[in-house]
Amino acid sequence: MKRIAMVWSAPRTSEALRRLLARWRTFVLLSAFTFAAVVSAGLAGLAFRSSSADWPAGGAAASLPDGVLAQMAGMELPSFRSAKREGGIDGRRAASFLFRFTTGINPHQPRSLLARELPGLEGGRAVLLRPGGAGEHATGPEDHPPLPEAEDDARDDGGLTVPTDDAPNHSALPDPGEAAGEDPATGAGDAATGTGDAASGAGEAGSGLPAEPKRKVVFIYHSHNRESWLPELGEGAKNAESDEINITLVGKRLARKLEEAGVGAVHSSVDYATTVKDYRWELSYKYSKETVIEAMADHDGLTWLFDIHRDSQPRGYTTATIDGKDYAQVYFIIGKGNPDWRKNEAFAERLHRLLEQRYPGISRGIWGKDASSGNGEYNQSLSPNSLLIEIGGIENTLEECYRTADALAEAIVELYRSQAAETVAASE
Repeated sequence: MKRIAMVWSAPRTSEALRRLLARWRTFVLLSAFTFAAVVSAGLAGLAFRSSSADWPAGGAAASLPDGVLAQMAGMELPSFRSAKREGGIDGRRAASFLFRFTTGINPHQPRSLLARELPGLEGGRAVLLRPGGAGEHATGPEDHPPLPEAEDDARDDGGLTVPTDDAPNHSALPDPGEAAGEDPATGAGDAATGTGDAASGAGEAGSGLPAEPKRKVVFIYHSHNRESWLPELGEGAKNAESDEINITLVGKRLARKLEEAGVGAVHSSVDYATTVKDYRWELSYKYSKETVIEAMADHDGLTWLFDIHRDSQPRGYTTATIDGKDYAQVYFIIGKGNPDWRKNEAFAERLHRLLEQRYPGISRGIWGKDASSGNGEYNQSLSPNSLLIEIGGIENTLEECYRTADALAEAIVELYRSQAAETVAASE
């Protein structure tokens, strides 16, 4: 009798099936994790409203010299080549660009090494939209609130900063109006403090100025009107803020120079810390916006709006030596929270180029900021010709800022006349 032996291979088949299922389970888990990571990254990007001009591509590429991209294209497309060569690609700058593009780390700003992991470190970040002629270091502007005053340094009438004994006498400083025989207490088109209502001092009898322009076009104001300079406040100064010696003097100088050139200007020197009840520094642009709106209501021709500031960086980042004289350098700030910010950028670009043509190296370029690194709008939605301009830093002097104000006035006048000529030509 024969026996039929049957071999049961179920255990071997079951083991293969388990292995197959384990592999598929691992694959599914990895796929789900990857999907969640991608979606999270996308949502985070939307939350920070990233744009094509943002870090790293826009900011890093903008720091390259003019013409580099054209030269690179010319390597493959002969039509891009220029008969006039204006210098080749700088190896160090190209290497810096590639490093920043691939890693997102700025070798000139070591804190960017941690900023990718700790986003809070990038709170004051500005994006370079158009480079200036200030050298290789693409260092953006910085804006810091004033230090709180100690109780023994505060005055009884609102807590104004008290100048130390070492501070220079304000009356001894060069005043914007002295050169023209103007009353230092007024100034061209200076706005009445606390109201923004313009009361022009130009064109009056005995002022020594040309006849007052019939139409006011430029409005100059200061959202942070107490920004000052340490060298002007004396050795005992702990904070570059003052209720007397401050950025409003530079704005007054700029307005007077424009009036002398025949461009109607209005200047506001409102001290918001004393005129606004329960003043809060972080609401400065809200206060200044009311000033701008009131001024525009009083002068329907005001379309060029300049908010003049002083940057918070040290002298090495805010000073240029041109023809043997030191100038406070300029940052043009564009608020990307304004839906039409590209129009403001185009206006800044024209002014920036005119300024650089006359004073090479005086501009540190055009920088964009959004709500994650500041106010984000800076009253620039009020006009496509509205700009925030940083002049100098905490270690510059008033004289250096005056030189820059004069240079800026020249560029503004040239741009104004150029646009007026274009308007006339278009109407013919």
